[in-house]
Amino acid sequence: MYHVYLLKSKKDDSFYVGYTNDIQRRLKEHNDGLSTYTRSRRPWKLVYYETFVSFQDAILREKRLKKFGKAFGQLKLRIKLSLNI
Repeated sequence: MYHVYLLKSKKDDSFYVGYTNDIQRRLKEHNDGLSTYTRSRRPWKLVYYETFVSFQDAILREKRLKKFGKAFGQLKLRIKLSLNI
């Protein structure tokens, strides 16, 4: 299984989207500073994920969220409303 995930920075409330086949390992890598892009915004918490059987489907979903700001914006809004933030 593959996952597209959304992290929220506890430092500055920014969001990060990525994909992985192991969410817990990947979250730990982000929080341990092993990802250059997310290192300065630690700590991170997992706020959302979607699961895919196909690696290609997960990559496509991640690219769509990153490329199409509207889709990503709508997802962030839904998450903010559900978390009351």
